[in-house]
Parts: sequence; structure tokens; C-alpha cells
Amino acid sequence: MKAIIQRVNFARLRVGNELVSEIGNGLLIYLGVGTDDEQSKLCHLAKKIAGLRIFRDQDDKMNLSVLDVKGEIMLVSNFTLYADVTRGNRPNFSNALNSKDAFVLYDKLVEALKSYNIKVVTGVFGEHMHIDVQNDGPVNIIIEI
Repeated sequence: MKAIIQRVNFARLRVGNELVSEIGNGLLIYLGVGTDDEQSKLCHLAKKIAGLRIFRDQDDKMNLSVLDVKGEIMLVSNFTLYADVTRGNRPNFSNALNSKDAFVLYDKLVEALKSYNIKVVTGVFGEHMHIDVQNDGPVNIIIEI
């Protein structure tokens, strides 16, 4: 699994003209699921995300987690994280897990994150989405498990 984690002041997700979900202070996470990924990785990834200390404390140091700041999470599926561009200019997505199986793991990660009592909202799996975001920092962390 690959995740891009962005610290944000807010994020709003639309499909077409419909507002589907939004968060305030928290994390916008793009998740890609690969053909070699297994359910056993989910708990580790959820724990890593919940405990990731990338929010500023009173001394302006990145020392607080999304739990500490009572932040929210927007989790968005993104198979393009598995793009392979080593040959040519057209991305090859053969390392991305098929959408049916990827959705199962994506959904289980949502539940694992919610088990930490974090508000988690999602995009619409497999849909073309538009995301308005105000990055904070910017802070972008890439995790590959």
C-alpha cells in the first residue's frame, strides 16, 4: 500500500457538482493498493497514520498527531499511485490491485482508522473526483507499507 498524507486546514470533495464530503483541520490521504498488498498491512498502516506526529505543538514543532489535535481524515482511493513510467511516457497501472479487491482493503482501512475515534470521510471509490484543499505547511508524507 502507498499513501500520500497531506496536512490540511480543510478539504472538500465533489463528484460532478455534488459535495460528497469535507473536513476541517486534519489529513487528506490518497491511498493506492497494489497487487501484492494484504489485509495484514492495514492495522499497521492505520496505527502509523493515527500516531503520525506532523501537527505543530505550542513550540511550533511537528510533535502532535491527528488524535492529539482532534483532527479529521479524508481518505481518497488513488490507483495512480501505482503508475509505472519506467518505459515510455504512458503510465502502466498493472501493479495496482483490481478495483473490486482494492475496495475491500480501502473499506477496511476506513474502519481501522475509525476505531481510533477519528472522524473519517471518503471519496467515491472509482469515480472522477474534484478536491479543493488548503494544504497546511505544506506537509506531505509518503508511506509505503
